[in-house]
Amino acid sequence: MSSCPCGSELEFDACCNRYISGAQQPQSAAELMRARYSAYANCACDFLHESLHPAHRSDHDKEATRRWAESSEWLGLEIVSTEQGEATDDEGMVEFIATFREKGVVRRYHERSTFKRENGQWYFVDGNMVVPKTEVHQGPKVGRNEPCPCGSGKKYKKCCGG
Repeated sequence: MSSCPCGSELEFDACCNRYISGAQQPQSAAELMRARYSAYANCACDFLHESLHPAHRSDHDKEATRRWAESSEWLGLEIVSTEQGEATDDEGMVEFIATFREKGVVRRYHERSTFKRENGQWYFVDGNMVVPKTEVHQGPKVGRNEPCPCGSGKKYKKCCGG
């Protein structure tokens, strides 16, 4: 037995595979999010298509999804936050970071995904990439001809600013 790719530390069959196989339905948006990540890791592209909200399936490219899932190594999932999305809700949001290796490069994909529950079943609706916040340097600006703040005794332009 192998552990589940979603990071739950449970066996795959006792965790996400019960949803991917259709044996059970996810009871929350977060459970569906974890199952979708595990489906990418296991190239379960039919589940990815079926768990997509029916109104968004017409433009879903199953073959492109399969190629991407197969060409990537899935390294981990972090659930950052959730809003609603429980068994008594009809809508929910899951913010997550998926880490994967593609063409030898490790990538982190950060997204806020929306989910809807219809007739007791949760569906992925869409997602928006979370853009990293720009950080502005708060310290005093060092002039090019001033001493370098690193303490080397050189001018900033000949040291850290060069």
